[in-house]
Amino acid sequence: MAPKYTMHDQFSLKSDVFSFRVLILEIVSGQKNNCFHNGENVEDLLCYACKSSQKGIIANVVDPTLRDGSRSLRETIRCIHIGLLCVQENVVARPTMATVVLMLNSFSLILSLPSEPNLNY
Repeated sequence: MAPKYTMHDQFSLKSDVFSFRVLILEIVSGQKNNCFHNGENVEDLLCYACKSSQKGIIANVVDPTLRDGSRSLRETIRCIHIGLLCVQENVVARPTMATVVLMLNSFSLILSLPSEPNLNY
């Protein structure tokens, strides 16, 4: 759930967008958000995805069974990128669900770079 909703009971149209990132990350990683294992470390899947994106190793988030071809991997990494756009700290910067659908359906659409989310919530 979006931090503003869990901490302050403030719900907005962008709260769904924040939750949608959980679905994207869980699907492409093959792991649950709350019990993500990175080797011997247990951390939040969002934190791992953000750190991997910042280091340029976002492909590490992808479940190995989804890495069957370069096109498939590019599409999967695009989904992760969209998921990271959905968790930007500034609610205004998050896309609407209509925009998310457009981004998922149009590979010619260039995605903006996500800002670093506040991982301390």
